[in-house]
Amino acid sequence: MTIQRIAVLGGGAWGTALAQTAARAGRDVTLWEFDAGHAEHLSQQRESRFLPGVKLEAAIKVTRALGEAAQNDAILLVVPAQALRSVVTQLTQTMKPGTPLIACAKGIEHGTHKFMTEIIAECTDSAVPAILSGPSFAADVARGLPTAVTIAAADSLVAEKLAHALNSGSFRPYHSTDIRGVEIGGAVKNVLAIASGIVNGRGLGASASAALTTRGFAEMVRFGRALGARPETLTGLSGLGDLILTCSSPQSRNFSYGAALGRGEVPSGKLAEGAFTAPVLLEMARDKNIDMPISAAVAAVLANEHSVDEAIAALLSRPIKAEE
Repeated sequence: MTIQRIAVLGGGAWGTALAQTAARAGRDVTLWEFDAGHAEHLSQQRESRFLPGVKLEAAIKVTRALGEAAQNDAILLVVPAQALRSVVTQLTQTMKPGTPLIACAKGIEHGTHKFMTEIIAECTDSAVPAILSGPSFAADVARGLPTAVTIAAADSLVAEKLAHALNSGSFRPYHSTDIRGVEIGGAVKNVLAIASGIVNGRGLGASASAALTTRGFAEMVRFGRALGARPETLTGLSGLGDLILTCSSPQSRNFSYGAALGRGEVPSGKLAEGAFTAPVLLEMARDKNIDMPISAAVAAVLANEHSVDEAIAALLSRPIKAEE
């Protein structure tokens, strides 16, 4: 498998950052953007509206033709989790058989409870599903600051080749075959980051924040264990690493979303995947009888079933038990 030509679907901050990375790694990059106005801005101004001041690398070609993007050696799907199925369905009409499709969204589909690679596999049997996740902010990656992530595919050779294809020096991908573990880490941490943001916005202090992150990680491990994730994946970059990053910085959209809730404000219109993932995660946890009180509290607040103060009081009044 030769991976020289890479397409990135989605010209938002994360898509642009990954396009920059692929170009710096020496690849020929096609950046596809659905919105006509933003695509024109990317093409003419050579920068994303979401990353002002970061000029696109010369190797990046901007297009609105999905068929053109489909002809590349590998395709990074940098679209919202709930839009992935629609995009993959369109993409597979012109895609070459055996093309790796790397999901870069961190979420679970509503209704079906499907993870991103499951959606890819369901939409086409001619693609190779993969997932990219880890502790990474788009602004850092776009500017070439040191970042490490995980790329997982069922075939270890495919995962390794994808990691090498995206290795730009400052962007360092590790490879894995634990697809489910990588997906679980990315999805669960978004929900926990909202909880951490609430703690911050409510002014509950650093001690509460540390406790929340630690007990949240315990929930991630329980959920991951029940769904077959490897322990080393959950304690690695795409699990604990991503959790630490997003639970500690307002650069995280999910953290900022939670912080607004904690302050009693209406969150901004920016996409926070955790807000979509929380109710689905709770449904899956209940189906498998997995105890996830922090995630449940977030889902209750988002559904207006509990106020922030009621959710905090409920967590603090839980029975004392042995740490696990």
